[in-house]
Amino acid sequence: MLNLQVHTRNAPVRAFAIEHGCTIGKDASCDISVKGMLVGKLQARIVRENNAYYIEDQGGIAATLVNGSPITRYGPLTEADQIDIGTTTMKIVRSATAAQVAQPAQTQPASAAQQVDSPASQGTPPTAAAPAYIQMSSPPGTTAADAWSSNPTSSAAQTPAISQVRSTGSAAPVNAAQFDVQPVAPRASVPAPGKVAVEALLRMQPAHAKKTAAQDLPVAPINSPHGIELRKKAHMKVIAALDLRRLNVARMEDDELRKTVNAALDEIFTHDSSFRTPDIPVETLKKSVFDEIIGLGPLEELIADPSVSEIMVNCHNEIFIEQSGRLTRSPVIFTDDRAVLGAIERIVAPIGRRIDESSPMVDARLADGSRVNAVIPPLALKGPSITIRKFSKRKLVGEDLINFGSMSPEMLEFLHVAVQQGANIIISGGTGSGKTTLLNVLSSYIPDHERIVTVEDAAELQLSQPNLVSLEARPANMEGKGAVHIRDLVKNCLRMRPDRIVVGECRGGEALDMLQAMNTGHDGSLTTAHANTPRDCIARLEVMTLMAGLDLPVQAIREQICSAVDIIVQQSRFSCGSRRVTHVTEVSGMESGVITLQDVFVFKEEGFSEQGKIQGKFVPTAYIPDFYQELVRRRIPVNTEIFTRMD
Repeated sequence: MLNLQVHTRNAPVRAFAIEHGCTIGKDASCDISVKGMLVGKLQARIVRENNAYYIEDQGGIAATLVNGSPITRYGPLTEADQIDIGTTTMKIVRSATAAQVAQPAQTQPASAAQQVDSPASQGTPPTAAAPAYIQMSSPPGTTAADAWSSNPTSSAAQTPAISQVRSTGSAAPVNAAQFDVQPVAPRASVPAPGKVAVEALLRMQPAHAKKTAAQDLPVAPINSPHGIELRKKAHMKVIAALDLRRLNVARMEDDELRKTVNAALDEIFTHDSSFRTPDIPVETLKKSVFDEIIGLGPLEELIADPSVSEIMVNCHNEIFIEQSGRLTRSPVIFTDDRAVLGAIERIVAPIGRRIDESSPMVDARLADGSRVNAVIPPLALKGPSITIRKFSKRKLVGEDLINFGSMSPEMLEFLHVAVQQGANIIISGGTGSGKTTLLNVLSSYIPDHERIVTVEDAAELQLSQPNLVSLEARPANMEGKGAVHIRDLVKNCLRMRPDRIVVGECRGGEALDMLQAMNTGHDGSLTTAHANTPRDCIARLEVMTLMAGLDLPVQAIREQICSAVDIIVQQSRFSCGSRRVTHVTEVSGMESGVITLQDVFVFKEEGFSEQGKIQGKFVPTAYIPDFYQELVRRRIPVNTEIFTRMD
């Protein structure tokens, strides 16, 4: 346990007993509250690793200082270390010293908790108090308010989230010998915690406070320190065995390598009894080591899980996943940073990408089409980082989006007709809002007899039309040459006689080339862009067009956008993880130099359900877009009732 004294200017000294970890910052949900204009909402956190404590800076204008020097990560923490954040100083107290004074403290006639509960003391303002130790360990999902409400007469030792321990009421300088680090139970005659104690409790831990990422998760034996040591030991033995046989692993086919490693593991586990432990089955250990040597280590089981849509590796022992739109921490971990680097290299090598100190970032994809981004030190300060955006093994269709509640049947019918009849569409939305999924669905409505050229940074689109050409951008080689940017591909695809151009995402100057393509006969082109509203999407297109490097007047850019873009589909991801098409908007013209937009369908929010899910309905605005009116004039049969139909 780590004992901290927190000294803040013009405030009583506070003391905390930290078991697993804690968060520090000025946000009310932080375990240790630190005030200051330059202090971040989450300024730092203390984590426990292998029975030692480390402090990690989480960002803020003020630096987190240890012994006067700014840190990103520092540890193990000892009694000689002093932490400074703004005007707050934290000192580490030796637990043995604090424990030795527990006996003298218990001889006092009444504890501080008892004193504030008495009628006499409740009417008297408390004097400047010496620190009270606060216990920072709690069972998962339990809050302080829950503990008090479920058993008001429980002792401080039974309060799982935070235990108010003892305050001497003395304003003298604080010494570790003045207080007891052990929780002290209130007398049985006291029916409930006093008002002051409850207020202090709620101030330290709001009822809505969540389990922090700094706290340890229950881990399987295979991920325990002992399990990690066994995995490392087996891994090294396999490498030594293959080296002794003088096998050239680099030239082996995948199947041959799998058989060789599998045989080596069988031989090692058969002859070495040290790998046989009661809590870790040999088969589990073998699979873990095999995955780390041949595959992507612990990520293999996450990739195989269809409920996981995104995998985020912050460092070797910190992996988060997204399930049903919610982020949670996964209990699986890598053995060390080298294992993460090995997984990254196995991802990027088959597609001709590279990652090293001179090129520490890379975009890649897995064999199933999942998108991968990797960053390594020196850019990634905590260690190699991987982000994997998974895609459904089954290609989604429009009916799936209706079943998910992402759009209404009327919206899908309108977009289906718009794609078939050659409307130029931009899908707008934030990161992770489902733009690529929607682009995949809409692209499937392009008629089979048309020639399609797709342009992407990393191939994600899954089109099935027969006349299809897929282009992918290429990064620079080791000499920094040979890069082919997405803008070069958009320019080149104009010479490939496309009927439709589908750009995975416009991020920069390629937006100008895309607009020109839409204006020069390539009707029905589709792309995506990052923006929060349809109006923001127009502004973003203007900025991206200016990034092409041409000194174009804004009026000319707006005229290009107005004549090129027909429809903007706005996709949003809500806090509950739900994804909705919130606007289907037509670009209707220009007035006084400003592009005018007209909503065709909108999503009207109606609050949240008891389960925390967004509620609302998709409604038409009764506006029949010019695009549909043109189809009617051309005597193309279309259903205009969808613009007035209300369910």
